[in-house]
Amino acid sequence: MKPDRKKELKQQYKEMKTYYGVIRIKNESNGKKFIDAVPNVKNRWLTSKMSLNDGRHMNKELQEDWHKYGEDVFSYEVLWQKDKSEINDMKFELQKKRKEWILKEEAYDDKGYHHKPEE
Repeated sequence: MKPDRKKELKQQYKEMKTYYGVIRIKNESNGKKFIDAVPNVKNRWLTSKMSLNDGRHMNKELQEDWHKYGEDVFSYEVLWQKDKSEINDMKFELQKKRKEWILKEEAYDDKGYHHKPEE
């Protein structure tokens, strides 16, 4: 690739809008859900699949089911997203949204891969 073209593509990537948001990974076999709030929803499914396939996902129960049922029974969905330029405290906002959506989706106990958050 020519250096000018490479530079142009890098600049386009930097100018692309990125969105933080809430994602769901759902086990379609048993209905259990994993919810996470992430700083960039664009590449999260690829990143999640890589960590699950490598056996190093942060959620042990989801990891066990990934190996038990296989990748094909899991689906991915962005439940909510917002432009990154509209936020001041990313860490706080992600924690708040994660808890909110775990409760909203009832993604805890037998229906999910989380413990029920305190309200």
